[in-house]
Amino acid sequence: MRDKTVVYPGTFDPLHKGHVDLVERAAVLFDRVVIGVAKSSSKKPLFTTEERIALTERSLAHLDNIEVKGFSGLSTAFVAAQNANTVLRGIRTVGDFEYEQQLANMNRAMNPEFESLFLTPSNTLSFISSSLVREIASMQGDVSDFVTAPVLEALNQKFGT
Repeated sequence: MRDKTVVYPGTFDPLHKGHVDLVERAAVLFDRVVIGVAKSSSKKPLFTTEERIALTERSLAHLDNIEVKGFSGLSTAFVAAQNANTVLRGIRTVGDFEYEQQLANMNRAMNPEFESLFLTPSNTLSFISSSLVREIASMQGDVSDFVTAPVLEALNQKFGT
């Protein structure tokens, strides 16, 4: 029998408080939350996969029912490998919803048992994106309100602040 597992795939480059909010809420709804950190070399991430995994583990250490794993390839295959059929996706904007709906339908076409669960971040976090955090940090801006302490430290090391 499957436990209630949800998989939250993404690049998390870097993980921010909007991501943390979704994981914390999913951790209440599911027995197990697997955060899948995508290798995603096509996006040219700031942090290596190993760094993103470590930052995610440190940022979510307060939760006891989460696992953080790296993956490459199709998220449907990664989800199945976790003995799950549900994926968590965050929605901030109408544009996000349109893309995520298309992705959900494609995933379900590949695997009819595949389910997508959409959550919106808390209102105070809905404007945060990893790309904006990277951009602000690269220009020596203060991103401390948007990321966890481990991520802030890593960004400061990357950008020499």
